[in-house]
Amino acid sequence: MIRPLLATFLGIAMFASGGCHRTPVVTEAQDAQASQPAAKESGEGVDLTADQVEKLGIATQSVKSLDYRDEIAGYGVIIPHDMIATAVAELTSAQAAQEQSRAAAARAQRLAGTPGAMSADAVESAARQMATDTGAVALAQRRLSSVVGSGLPGALAPGSALQELASGDAKLLRVTFPFGALQGATPTALRAARLDGAAPGTPPEATRWTLHPLWNAPSDPTLPGRSFFAVLKGSDASEGERLLVWAPGTGPALRGVLVPAAALVISDGKYWCYVEPKPHVYVRREIATNRPLAAGYFVTQGIAPGDKVVTAAASLLLAREMNPSTEAD
Repeated sequence: MIRPLLATFLGIAMFASGGCHRTPVVTEAQDAQASQPAAKESGEGVDLTADQVEKLGIATQSVKSLDYRDEIAGYGVIIPHDMIATAVAELTSAQAAQEQSRAAAARAQRLAGTPGAMSADAVESAARQMATDTGAVALAQRRLSSVVGSGLPGALAPGSALQELASGDAKLLRVTFPFGALQGATPTALRAARLDGAAPGTPPEATRWTLHPLWNAPSDPTLPGRSFFAVLKGSDASEGERLLVWAPGTGPALRGVLVPAAALVISDGKYWCYVEPKPHVYVRREIATNRPLAAGYFVTQGIAPGDKVVTAAASLLLAREMNPSTEAD
């Protein structure tokens, strides 16, 4: 009888002891949660006050819908303009000599049968010289076409595309796309950027350009594929520099939004931007950067037209999210 009573007493004592140890643990957890800053709520991004937003200098911009076609990537190299200038000078000299010999031959023909007629030898010499100079012009044209191709629009008149290329005012870019990547007619225009110009945060106005006109170029022996020549104006790219080039694709258009490049931040090797779903609340969303445009990046998921994205102080928001105890200075 004594043993059952003793066992019951010990059981009650252990239950009471265990309950007394659990209560402080719950209290400590609640205290820890209460001590967390209110700037970040789990799953809700960064929640700030109006004063904190002003101190951080946060600015937002509503994204707009955009139709996008996938582009075809290629590479280009800027041809030194001295090669073009030499070929143009040779052609200009040959054309001048041809005009002089043509005028001499025509004069000899006009004087035939008159008191001032030239000898037969002189007439034959003038005709021979005209034929020689005509051949020199044809050769100079072939040399020039080997440098710039045969489809360059415009003549040798001042201000023509060829004269701009020869003077260095415009740059000649040789573009090559992989075999089978670009089919059909020659594109009307291309986009180009430096090799680091497609990186997020790079000012697009300083590194990305439009190329036109375009015409077919001989195949590049160092880079197999389909090649074009294109004129690049208003660029500070150096001669001999290699560029990234994109041609418009032929597939169906995609519907998405344009996220400004200034909105992107990098964390854990990924690209993100902050969206403001409600006032002073900023949620971080991952962004795909495989479709760069001149003003930012085309995105099809995670952001809808009209969403407000942070375009200033996004990096400060990232730092605050990673370290919620950080205060806005």
